[in-house]
Amino acid sequence: MLASLTSMLLGYGGMSGAIMFIREDLRISDVQIEIIVGVLNLNCLVGSIVAGKVADWISRRNTKVLANAIIFVGSLFMGFSVNYTFLMVGCFIAGIGVGFAIMSAILYNAEISPASSRGFLTSFPEVCINVGILFGYVPNYAFSKLPLSIGWRLMLGIGAIPSVFLVFAVLAMPESPRWLVVQGRLSEAKIMLEKTLDTKEEAQLRLNDIKEAAGITQDYVGDDDVVPKKAHGKGVWRELFLHPTPAVKHVLICAVGIHFFQQASGVDAVVLYSPRIFEKAGITSSNEKLLMTVAVGFCKTVFILVATFLLDKVGRRSLLLFSIGGMVASLTTLGFSLTIINHSDSKLTWAIALRITMVLAYVAFFSIGMGPITGVYMSDIFPLRLRAQGVSMGVAVNRVTSDSVISMTFISLYEAITIGGAFCLFASIASVGWVFFYLCMPETRGKTLEETKKLFGKLVGWREVTRKMKSTVLVEPLTVTFH
Repeated sequence: MLASLTSMLLGYGGMSGAIMFIREDLRISDVQIEIIVGVLNLNCLVGSIVAGKVADWISRRNTKVLANAIIFVGSLFMGFSVNYTFLMVGCFIAGIGVGFAIMSAILYNAEISPASSRGFLTSFPEVCINVGILFGYVPNYAFSKLPLSIGWRLMLGIGAIPSVFLVFAVLAMPESPRWLVVQGRLSEAKIMLEKTLDTKEEAQLRLNDIKEAAGITQDYVGDDDVVPKKAHGKGVWRELFLHPTPAVKHVLICAVGIHFFQQASGVDAVVLYSPRIFEKAGITSSNEKLLMTVAVGFCKTVFILVATFLLDKVGRRSLLLFSIGGMVASLTTLGFSLTIINHSDSKLTWAIALRITMVLAYVAFFSIGMGPITGVYMSDIFPLRLRAQGVSMGVAVNRVTSDSVISMTFISLYEAITIGGAFCLFASIASVGWVFFYLCMPETRGKTLEETKKLFGKLVGWREVTRKMKSTVLVEPLTVTFH
C-alpha cells in the first residue's frame, strides 16, 4: 500500500476542477487549456523512460524517493504560479515526477508480491490513482468558494504536502528481492522472500527461479561477494526492439497494445473534462458540475476496489474482456444520447439522465477491468532482465497516448465531429481493443513472474478458434464439408 501511495498524486492533480478557474483568472484560450492538461502527461513520458534506467541503477525503492521529491517541487511551482508560463513549468516538473512514480510503483509491487496475490497487490497503484482523483474533487469543491486567484492555486499546490511525507515513508520500505538478486546481494534477497512467502522452502525455490532468470548460475552459499553485479540494463533496448525473440515480440505487442487501448478508449476525456461534458449535457451550475465530478470519482474508486478482489479469482483476461465490452456499450449509448441532446431545441430530461448514467457506467466498467489490469498485466509479462525498462516503455506509451489522443486534442476533436461523435469514435477504438485482447493476450493468473514467459510466442485467441474448428470437423464432418 505504501509503495502505491505516490500514484495518488497522479489522480490528485486538481486539474479537472481547476481548469474552469484557471481559464477565467489567467484569461487563456481553449488551446492553452489543452496544452496545460496535456503537458503533465507528456512529461510522464519523459519521466517513465528515464525511470526505467534509473530503477536498474539506484534501485526500485530509491526511484520512488526521487519521484516524490520531483513531485514536491512541481506542486510548489504550480501552487505559486503567477502566470501561464510559470504554471507550465510546474506541470512540466510534476509530469516527470509522476512518470517516475507510476513506473516505480508498478515495478516494485510486482516484484515483491507472491503469485497468488500479485493481481490484488499490483492493482494498488490504480486504486491510489482513483482515490487521488476522488480526493482531488473534494478540495476542488471546497476551494471553489475562495477568491478566484487563490482557489485554483490551492487546488494544485496542496499536492506538495503528501509528497513530503512519502519521501521519508518510502525509505522505510524493503528493497525488491529481484533487484537485489541482479545486484548480487543474494542473502538480502532471500530474507526478503522469506518475509513475503509462506515458507522458507518456497523462498529458496523462488530464489533459485530468480537466479536462473537473472542468469546467475553459481550455487547460493550466502556470501554476496561471490556473485558479481549484473550490468544496469545494458543491451535491454537492443533485446527489446532490434533482436527480440518471438516470445519477447509477443510480450512487447501486448504491453504496447494494452496501454494504447486503455487511453485511446477515452477515459481521460471523462476524468479531465468531466465538468465540460456535463455542461454539454445541460448541467450549467458550477456547483452541480463539481458535484457530478465527485460522483464520477466515487464510482471509479468503488469499482476499482471491487476489481482488486476479482483479479486473482476471475483472472486478468476474462475480466479485461468483460470490462472493455461494457465500455463499448456505454460509450456507444453515451455518444447517441449526446447527439440527441445537441439536436434538440428543448431540454430532454430522459436524455440527460441517460447521459449521466452512461458516464457512470463507463467509469465503472473501466475501473473493474481495463483500469487496474493494464498495470498488473504489464508487470506480469516482462522477463526479469527486461522488466524495468519494459515497464517504463509501457508507461511511456500510456502517457503519450493519453496526451496526444485525449488530453491535448479532445476539445478540438469534439468541436470538429461533435461531442457525440467523439464518444462514438472512442467506442469504435474500444471495439478493436476487444478483438486485440481476445487474440493476443494469454491468462497470467496464478503464474510466477518467472513462469509467465512460457505463455508467450503464439496468438492465444487464434489457438482457441482453431481448436474449436478442429473439434467441429471431427464431430460434424458432413456439416463442415457442406458449408
